[in-house]
Amino acid sequence: MPHPRPVALVTGAARRIGAAIARRLHAHGFDLALHHLGSGAEAAALAAELEAVRSGGTLVLRADLARFDRLPELVAACIGRYGRLDALVNNASLFHPTPVGSAVPAQWEALFAVNARAPFFLAQAAAPHLRAARGAIVNLADLYAQRPLHDHALYSATKAALVSLTRALAQELAPQVRVNAVAPGAILWPEQAQAHAARQSILAATALGRIGAPEDIAAAVHWLLSAEAGYVTGQVLHVDGGRTR
Repeated sequence: MPHPRPVALVTGAARRIGAAIARRLHAHGFDLALHHLGSGAEAAALAAELEAVRSGGTLVLRADLARFDRLPELVAACIGRYGRLDALVNNASLFHPTPVGSAVPAQWEALFAVNARAPFFLAQAAAPHLRAARGAIVNLADLYAQRPLHDHALYSATKAALVSLTRALAQELAPQVRVNAVAPGAILWPEQAQAHAARQSILAATALGRIGAPEDIAAAVHWLLSAEAGYVTGQVLHVDGGRTR
């Protein structure tokens, strides 16, 4: 018998926004493949939490997305477990400064490998299964794709590339598969140290005057994957409290 519930593969699912997306999708009937790299304890804890709600609905997968060969393996593992794939959420991302004058090629390669190359080749590997399911892809972009962040030229460029890939994939995979992106604003402060003045500047530029919550992004991702967004593809949904205006 075919697997009875829709299945989503979520990259970077163990923590922060990725975990919120996983919880939201699971609560709305999805079974999940939860990808992580260095967050094994958090991934196991999340899987246990979700399994307590509904058993048999989580698969934890560890992979370095910078390794090209691991990308089709993630999709194959998901199909091997569930026999179907209805949604791909490319959430995993690298973020670190690359000031002009000190950036090096290794930083370029690392950021582009995870933030742009991996989402594209995961989509390519998943495409036959998503077509069969008439599924959808959501990529996690960033408002800095449109307005590059100071000292983060390479990160910003990777997210601009991801936005372009989102629009290209929407054309290439239509009409069976919809492809969209969510561009968060200030949702969680970076784990790296950030000056108080910088945070206040961000809040001052945000119409709602506050940071958002991971659940705001999770809700947007879920909507884009749902039938309610059935006529939406190739779009970037800004969830940033009015910072982009």
